[in-house]
Amino acid sequence: MPLSSVQTQAADDQYLLRYQRQILLPDFGIEGQERLANARVLILGLGGLGSPAALYLAAAGVGTLLLADHDQVELSNLQRQILHDQAQIGQHKTDSATARLRALNPDTRLIPIPERLEESRLRALATEVDLILDGSDNFATRFAANRASVAAGVPLVSGAAIRFEGQVSAFSARPGEPCYHCLYPETGGDSDASCAANGILAPVVGLIGSLQACEAIKILTGLGEPLFGRLLLLDALRMQWRELRLAADPNCPVCGA
Repeated sequence: MPLSSVQTQAADDQYLLRYQRQILLPDFGIEGQERLANARVLILGLGGLGSPAALYLAAAGVGTLLLADHDQVELSNLQRQILHDQAQIGQHKTDSATARLRALNPDTRLIPIPERLEESRLRALATEVDLILDGSDNFATRFAANRASVAAGVPLVSGAAIRFEGQVSAFSARPGEPCYHCLYPETGGDSDASCAANGILAPVVGLIGSLQACEAIKILTGLGEPLFGRLLLLDALRMQWRELRLAADPNCPVCGA
C-alpha cells in the first residue's frame, strides 16, 4: 500500500476513534459528524457561558469556531470562566480561548475576533456562519445578535444566568417563528442585571452554557427537537426547571410582517 494511503487510513482511524461515541448515537452517525465538521459557529462572549459552550463544540468536532470577545482575562473571571486560567490573566480572552481549544482539538479551525462588534460587523459575520451562539452578558449585544440572526436567516442559541438562575432558548430565524425580541422587547434592559453587580454561582453558567452547546449540535445536525419556540428556566437553589412556550409577535419590529 502506498505511504499516502497508509497515512490517509491512519487519519481516518484517528477521526473515527475521536468521535466514535457520537457516531454511535441513533440518528447521528457519520453523517451527523460530517455536518459538524462542515459547520461554522459564531460564539459571542468567552466568559461563563461561552467557556463551556466553546469547549463542548470544539470537542464535538465543529469545523470552525469564530471566537468574539473584546475583554482580557481577569482574576475575578476564573471562578466560572473555565476556558481561562491563572497564567493567562492579562491576555485577550480570544488568545486564551484559542490556545485552550487548539490543545483540546487541533482539527477545529479557530478564528479569534478580539473586538467589540459593531452591529454592521456582527451582521456581516452572521452571513458567514451556520449558527450564532450568544454567551454575552448585556442586552445590547443580545438584541444586536438577534437582529443579525434574523437578517441572515441563521439560528440563534441564547443563554443567560445570574445569581442562582439561568435560562436558555433557541430561535430558528424562520418566518412566522418567534425571535429574541418577541420574548424581550427592546426597552434598554436593566443596567444592574449583571453578575458583577449581583453575583453568580459558577456551575449555573456551566449548566446553561453546556445546554447551549447541546442545542447548537442538535440544530447543526438536525438531531431531535431544538428549543425553537420554548424557553427553559432554571432555579438552581431548588434544582427546578420550568418551560415556557413562546409565540411570535406579529408586530415585532425585527421579525414581524
